[in-house]
Amino acid sequence: MKSGNVTIEATAYELGDHRISSSSMEERLSSTMQRLKIPRGTIAGLTGILERRFWDAGTMPSDVATLAARKVIEQSGIDPAQIGCLINTSVSKDYIEPSVACLVHGNLGLSPTCINYDIGNACLGFVNALVSMTLMIEAGIIRYGMIVDGEGSQEAVEATLARLESDNATEKDFRDNFATLTLGSGAVAMLLTHKRFSRTGHVINGEVTRAATQHSRLCLGQPDRMIADAHGVLIHGVALAHETWQQANRELKNWSDDAIDLYIPHQVSRRNMDALTRTLGLPLEKFHLNFPTLGNIGPAALPITLAQAEEAGRTGSGDHIALMGIGSGLNCTMMSVTW
Repeated sequence: MKSGNVTIEATAYELGDHRISSSSMEERLSSTMQRLKIPRGTIAGLTGILERRFWDAGTMPSDVATLAARKVIEQSGIDPAQIGCLINTSVSKDYIEPSVACLVHGNLGLSPTCINYDIGNACLGFVNALVSMTLMIEAGIIRYGMIVDGEGSQEAVEATLARLESDNATEKDFRDNFATLTLGSGAVAMLLTHKRFSRTGHVINGEVTRAATQHSRLCLGQPDRMIADAHGVLIHGVALAHETWQQANRELKNWSDDAIDLYIPHQVSRRNMDALTRTLGLPLEKFHLNFPTLGNIGPAALPITLAQAEEAGRTGSGDHIALMGIGSGLNCTMMSVTW
């Protein structure tokens, strides 16, 4: 997809009040880790994640997505009646049905003519929604579109810790469930419009997407756990990212490290980031990273990272920013944005 007519108007996020350290998790698992001869410091040592955020128990994804949505509406200053489409991309769900999008739509009191639905594609969902929303705005179907995401990992992590505390937990159980212990919580909302109505001029130039669905069963998520072949996800995910980078280099204007000022990646852990930057030959200092304090926030990670990079003063007018998303499945998208 090539665009150039759609802009990112505003991004706002919310983080849970509870900071859960990796060391406190290991304190709970101390008996199991000692029995299995797993050294203390393994979680932070292997992932680089020192802590992650949790919501209060019982917090619904739609509630926190609504908080972020209200914040982005206030930040942008637009009339909510002008929002023509609302897409939710949360992996976390309030219910199997209805969609989280319609719950947020109702919470906000949006227009009855505002289209609303969920897009689900693991950690790549938000970037997929960016593509869908861009196409709708380009086609003139809507003037403003909003994407929301609310992720809550506390129930899955708590259930996983309880299983691993069991005297029957094996080394394989610890390894298979390890990815769940990296999960964090967060909520985000983004507003897009046509450049004719833009106040920011943050233009989406285009994107490329590739799939490697022969690896679709490397990471399997349920409400109370995520079983993953972490090594397989790393190896095949980075290989897919390399192929996607090469395609972007062929199809997108100025897609090279020399022409890119800042990288906004989906981020899982230090090992994954090190492997990605080494394989693509990119300097780590050009990546904005927050996994040490937020963990893996699923599809909310990339837009929250973009918002935090702007807060940190890392985005300047005219900068070429690369959004780099990847999700279980495996699927990968790289998107060019001119700030």
